[in-house]
Amino acid sequence: MPAAPLTLDEAVASAATGDVWLFRGRSLADVAIRTVTNAPVNHVGMAVALDDLPPLLWHAELGRSLPDVWSGKRQRGVQLHLLADAVRTWHDRYGQRAWVRQLEGPLTREHEDRLLEIIQRLDGRPFPTTPGLLRRWAGGRVRRRAQPSLETMYCAELVAQTYQHMGLLPADRPPSWYDPGRFWSGDGLQLTPPFRLGGEIPVEVGDAPERLLTSLLTPVARRWESRRAGAPMHTDRRRRRRWPFSRRTSAA
Repeated sequence: MPAAPLTLDEAVASAATGDVWLFRGRSLADVAIRTVTNAPVNHVGMAVALDDLPPLLWHAELGRSLPDVWSGKRQRGVQLHLLADAVRTWHDRYGQRAWVRQLEGPLTREHEDRLLEIIQRLDGRPFPTTPGLLRRWAGGRVRRRAQPSLETMYCAELVAQTYQHMGLLPADRPPSWYDPGRFWSGDGLQLTPPFRLGGEIPVEVGDAPERLLTSLLTPVARRWESRRAGAPMHTDRRRRRRWPFSRRTSAA
């Protein structure tokens, strides 16, 4: 049975680190990506919800519609955006439908620190050209082994590498083996036990607010410096889901 949809406000309020966000659009580029990869979706990102920060979306895209909250500037490629603003931008500007798959399993402080390490390392990495993207994906399917550090990175590759660095996804395949459809429930993605992803929950975006909130957010990198020094980014309060719906839902 398909999961009941959430409003964007509900989805953001219940966001937790590691949740996977999936997008499907109608543009020629979106259709081309889905056709080549034989996937139901064309974009994927990962939620980041740490301490007192508002939920963020960690993803790679060609555009630079929003300021990156890690660096504080607009950039193409690997970016960290306010989750609510990113989903709304992909809906309103790019015509994308959105789903979320919530991560099940206990994340620790070590998982979070490894996440921040890879954000610091990869934020701002350029997005590949279309031919380069196709070559990378095809090469990952053929070789199925780790590849050297890459100068460019696409969305599914970023989520896979982040999951692997956090210890959530086995490293038996290179990040370039993954495409957005690999993170859709029908593909049967196996995470490292005890972690698993729930089914797709449709997200209803609704009317646009008067303004986006990204401009109100202090760049995250400043808080990371405090955490690297051993100080917590806030109190001992850890992000918890606040919506009492079941996360064990079937794919939409």
